[in-house]
Order: sequence, then C-alpha cells, then structure tokens
Amino acid sequence: QAQLVESGGGLVQAGGSLNLSCAASGRSFSSFSMGWFRRVPGMERDFVAAISRSGGTTDYADSVKGRFIISRDNAWNMLYLQMNNLKPEDTAVYYCASSYYYTLQTTPDKYETWGRGTQVTVSS
Repeated sequence: QAQLVESGGGLVQAGGSLNLSCAASGRSFSSFSMGWFRRVPGMERDFVAAISRSGGTTDYADSVKGRFIISRDNAWNMLYLQMNNLKPEDTAVYYCASSYYYTLQTTPDKYETWGRGTQVTVSS
C-alpha cells in the first residue's frame, strides 16, 4: 500500500453525521484489511472499526457500535466510515490504516500504512 489520504472531517453538532473517506493509492487495495482509528491529544490511537479484504466482515469498538458503519469499494480503492448520532466524545483525529493480516486487527501495531488523519469535532 503506497499512500492513504483521509478526508471528510469537520465540525458537527451532537447528533449529527459525517462520512469520512480514505483514498488508497498503489495497487492491491483488496489485498489489505483496513481499519479506522482515532486519537485525542495526549492519548494513544484507539481502535474504531475494521473491515476485511472483501468487505464481508467488520468489527467495531463498543463505543461506536450501532452508530458507525465501515465500508469499502475495492473497485475505486476507497474506504469509508459513516458516523451517525455523533457525540462530543467522538471528537478526535481519525486515521485510516491498512494491514497485511487476514483476520481483523484492533491494535495499531498490526497496521503498516497510515494516513495523516482528518479532524472530527463534535460540539455539544
């Protein structure tokens, strides 16, 4: 995986929605499982969601289950994170990342390539 670039972050009121995108360059996007992580200043990156190579399997952090949806389009080398019913505690920089592991991974050390992140701010 050569490069990952996130977009779609911004400022939204609590209860609102945002759809993050991650554009992957290079070949073999479908060869990687993908994940979203987030980080607030001074903290480690936290797992948000992951999706398998085909998109058929997903995993979510408990804090976002039922509110966030991860998806991918292998034809366009794109990863998405639909975020609904946003809460102030969702405020963070969101990163997409790719992993060579076949099984879904929830820790940052299992991901090899990272984007630079996109800021999401949820106001109360």
